[in-house]
Amino acid sequence: MEPTSTPTLALAHFAALHAIARTPGTPTAAALAEARRAFLNSFGCLLGGADDPAVDLLWSALRPHAGAPAARLFGRSVRTDALTAALVNGYSSNILDFDDTHLATVIHPGPACLSAVLAIAEALPDGAPEATGPRLLDAFLVGMEVACRLGVAIGPGHYARGWHITGTCGALGAAAATGRLLGLDPVRMAHAFGIAATSASGLGEMMGGMSKSYTIARAGREGLNAALIAATGFTSSLRVLEAPRGFAAVFADGLDESALVGGLGERWEAALDTYKPYPCGIVLHPLIDACLQVAAASSATPAAIERVEVKVHPLVMVLTGRTDPKDGLESKLSFSHACAVALADREAGVDQFTDARATDPAIAALRTRIHPVVDDSLGTDQSAVALTLSDGRRFEARIEHATGSVENPMTDAALDAKFIALATRTIGAANARALCTMCRDIDGLDDPRPMFALAAGS
Repeated sequence: MEPTSTPTLALAHFAALHAIARTPGTPTAAALAEARRAFLNSFGCLLGGADDPAVDLLWSALRPHAGAPAARLFGRSVRTDALTAALVNGYSSNILDFDDTHLATVIHPGPACLSAVLAIAEALPDGAPEATGPRLLDAFLVGMEVACRLGVAIGPGHYARGWHITGTCGALGAAAATGRLLGLDPVRMAHAFGIAATSASGLGEMMGGMSKSYTIARAGREGLNAALIAATGFTSSLRVLEAPRGFAAVFADGLDESALVGGLGERWEAALDTYKPYPCGIVLHPLIDACLQVAAASSATPAAIERVEVKVHPLVMVLTGRTDPKDGLESKLSFSHACAVALADREAGVDQFTDARATDPAIAALRTRIHPVVDDSLGTDQSAVALTLSDGRRFEARIEHATGSVENPMTDAALDAKFIALATRTIGAANARALCTMCRDIDGLDDPRPMFALAAGS
């Protein structure tokens, strides 16, 4: 069998051996620039979520059974075994719902890939290549690319069946990232894909609860696990993606081979990654943008708001149709809550999606006055809002491209501010600022251990 004769082997060959050139002005250079932004954003989300009560529950359950302390739980100054570190750090990365999004697939590639590479970078086995900053970034980029390409290649049928696509495709992305850092050859990388694919899971039913982030955390751990097992010579299938009983056939309606391997190293899905300005479901962002605009224009108090009409893409009601969220986790996937807090607080940050805000009587009352209309003509990053006050005045706003989308991206300055605000929650402002600078200059790090120390708060 030729090294690139099947889609699985072609993708594995790319993940293992593709040279990441840093020539300015090339598609690869643009993808690397986005990978730096994604690395920074994902690390910030990890640190911001590290002290969440749900992370406390997860760690308290796993701690008595953890292995030798080889890798850090960032934001906690604790060490554990690499697999547990990948799981807990991955959970922390997603719990605030503030992570990156590849909009074409709704995959969040950052958490699983970052948690896996950070864990193995601290616990590399003897004989593995050294983990420098550039190698960390290259591995992270390759993992993101594998996850996103696979998501595009299996199409919307996968998501429509109820699979949580970040949990499934993210596991193979994490396997690619850690396999590259471990120095796997293409055949062993393909076997890592097979091991990760047979371990991949994640159900859409978990949305709005603690287990949603567990799905994404498992993707990082299972990807790391698969790469470590494959590194020993353990085998799986070299046709796992395209086989009649393989990943695409079982999880979806088939495999678009061109989307999976066409233009590898020349066309980068990872370059289309986007970042959330608001810690909630990505489809809510155009709606929040519009509500913030009408709130600023009207200067109205919640009591003065008589009716809010919102026009949304159909996916908004499928994914975030909750009208009466019972806690902060559910509120992140509630269109009515997102609108209510944006109108009432004129903000939509971490503090707007807490248990206290979800159960606030004034917010609950305002949610009942928000009326959705599904509009098939709208894109997923578009929305329209019409606010009517009790005195009859009416204010309207329409969003063509949500803040943070590919067409309206967050600036580097905004990403830095987001990172520092999140990281300060667990490691303090001085460490957060220093770590932000270090992440931005990851290509210049010969030794990432000072970065790890800062992220641990030391």
